[in-house]
Amino acid sequence: MTSGAAQFIEVGSGAAKRPIAVRARSGGSPGLFWLGGFKSDMAGTKALALDAWAAERGRACVRFDYSGHGMSGGEFTDGTIGGWLEEGLAVFDAFCEGPQVVVGSSMGGWIALLLARAIARQASSPAMLAGLVLIAPAPDFTEELMWKAFPPEVRRAIETDGAWLRPSDYGDPYPITRKLIEEGRNHLLLGGSISTGCPVRILQGAQDADVPWRHAFALTERLPSDDVVLTMIRDGDHRLSRPQDIARILAAVAEF
Repeated sequence: MTSGAAQFIEVGSGAAKRPIAVRARSGGSPGLFWLGGFKSDMAGTKALALDAWAAERGRACVRFDYSGHGMSGGEFTDGTIGGWLEEGLAVFDAFCEGPQVVVGSSMGGWIALLLARAIARQASSPAMLAGLVLIAPAPDFTEELMWKAFPPEVRRAIETDGAWLRPSDYGDPYPITRKLIEEGRNHLLLGGSISTGCPVRILQGAQDADVPWRHAFALTERLPSDDVVLTMIRDGDHRLSRPQDIARILAAVAEF
């Protein structure tokens, strides 16, 4: 039942081809599929907890790093929502079989919703969605939480220089590129109804400084036709990586 060494698959074509690192644990279904956040990787606290939970129960679990993240190739500054979605869909199709619970954290929540839409449009797939567990989901964050919130001088820097170094509470400043902002507009979801075709569980920290709790409420209003449960964690931050937070996440996953 071990996930073993990382495997690599090539995603994209030509100059845009990049090697994507994947750790796939064999096991029963429904399997678990992890989608990490912006500037996060598959070795984070929540991803490892999910993999350990799967191992204890003999469940399949697939994790991967987006290009420009963790063990995968490619440059972070080349990354876009569409590119990372392409990688997620490629890994899902290559490594997942049968029903899957997709667990998406922050940006991964946006990718999870886009993945659900892409899977629904496929003529056939060896895997299907049993449920979504979204942790501080950040759909449309490039527009709603970045571009619209940036002061004029930051917008000018992005438009003129092609990138701006954003300070981070978690490490060194990181670049926000014009490419990320502009390409993200092709994938906005909050302007209309969102159909996932499966139940959705959302966990949101009320003290989240990166993705405000109102953003989670805006998302639930766009999921009118699905079985949706929003859990608000009053003292929770954005990471939701404390033991009590992990326990809540795993309890949500265990519903499926």
